Amino acid sequence: MATQTSSSPVTLSSIIARYGESYLKGAKRALLYDQIAVDYTKYLPGMTMEQIMRSSTVYVPFRSGMNIGTSTLSETTDLTPQARYDATATVTTTSRGEALQWSQQLAIQAFSEFTASAFEDIGENTVETIESVIIDAALAGTWYDRYAASRSSLDAGTAAHNMSDSKFRQVDSMFQSMMVPGYVGEGGPEWMAIMHPAVSHDIQEGGKVVYVGEYQDKGIILNWELGKLGRFKIVASPYAKVFYGAGANFDTDVDTQVDTAVVRLDETMVTADDVSANVAKGMFWTVGTIETGNTFYPMNERFVPLSASTTTVTVSGTSPNGGFRYDHSTASDVIANDSVYTVLFCGPESLVRLYAIDPANGDPDARPAPGVKGAAIVGPLKTGLAHQWDSLAWKWWGGYGRISEHRLYRYECTVSAEHST
Repeated sequence: MATQTSSSPVTLSSIIARYGESYLKGAKRALLYDQIAVDYTKYLPGMTMEQIMRSSTVYVPFRSGMNIGTSTLSETTDLTPQARYDATATVTTTSRGEALQWSQQLAIQAFSEFTASAFEDIGENTVETIESVIIDAALAGTWYDRYAASRSSLDAGTAAHNMSDSKFRQVDSMFQSMMVPGYVGEGGPEWMAIMHPAVSHDIQEGGKVVYVGEYQDKGIILNWELGKLGRFKIVASPYAKVFYGAGANFDTDVDTQVDTAVVRLDETMVTADDVSANVAKGMFWTVGTIETGNTFYPMNERFVPLSASTTTVTVSGTSPNGGFRYDHSTASDVIANDSVYTVLFCGPESLVRLYAIDPANGDPDARPAPGVKGAAIVGPLKTGLAHQWDSLAWKWWGGYGRISEHRLYRYECTVSAEHST
């Protein structure tokens, strides 16, 4: 038996096994909005995902019920059979993928931890990107409401613009009247309400929330489930969609743009105007394209301004070093308006999920990504004529679609926490 040395070939499967834990660390959080999707892939027997993807659109069928019976039974005339009708909803399939590349020299100097960190970053990017695809499907519907006439009029300092338990009673009545599918609960269907923790705080102030520990464990079936209010399970997560800076201006007078492009991990930003006089105003500032409609910008981010010297602002952000998490180009908006938070009232079958059953698709350099349906890791691969670079990528084939508008109700509100500063 030959002795394996450090110069012996290392197979891809052994690399994946070695760094799989690092990938899972990056992809550790579960997809938040995925839990309201029904897996439609299993209802397409005999069709490969490649066949589905070629069509780009998959049709989900619906069947009508029957009219209320008004016929009387006759001794001489037979019943007239009713006709049933069908309709379809569509799901558009798409793909996503990103990659990293680094030099062989860097890998040698940094030893194995650099490859491990690449797997971790790839894992995190996979989850964040697919979540943004789901959000586009789940929250871009036409059935929504808010207390104010427009999103930009929502004011954190107006109590009526914040969330309260009364809205739950209203939506409960609407969902029951519209026969929205739900979970099987005691005495009837139950649904969920997905929100940011800052929104759940305002609801808890009313004192009517039943917390997870106070009701049966068998009822805990959702990620981030906090408790229950009426027929709604409260799912509170920091990854719930927030329209950063899209609300009213609370006496901040900060409305400027990025003057010098921001790069990830930057701890300062240069603005087009002198905002130093207003640096203490507003709980958060937002950089990015303000979301006024149903087109979302997942790389919008907010930060706390710590200090400013004329146009140079020192920030506290969400990156590992406390700087910016994403790149922001010159002329990106910078604003200190209140943020607008979403509460998505929905049931267990509010979206349709499609994904590639075999995302590797016969590629010997690809393996299914742990814990993410339809995603594959490709590499690490040696590239270049001298194999002087290593590359690592992920890819995903699939899609999410709305089944019907009456299963997803979006309510927009502000939070009292942002008015406290």
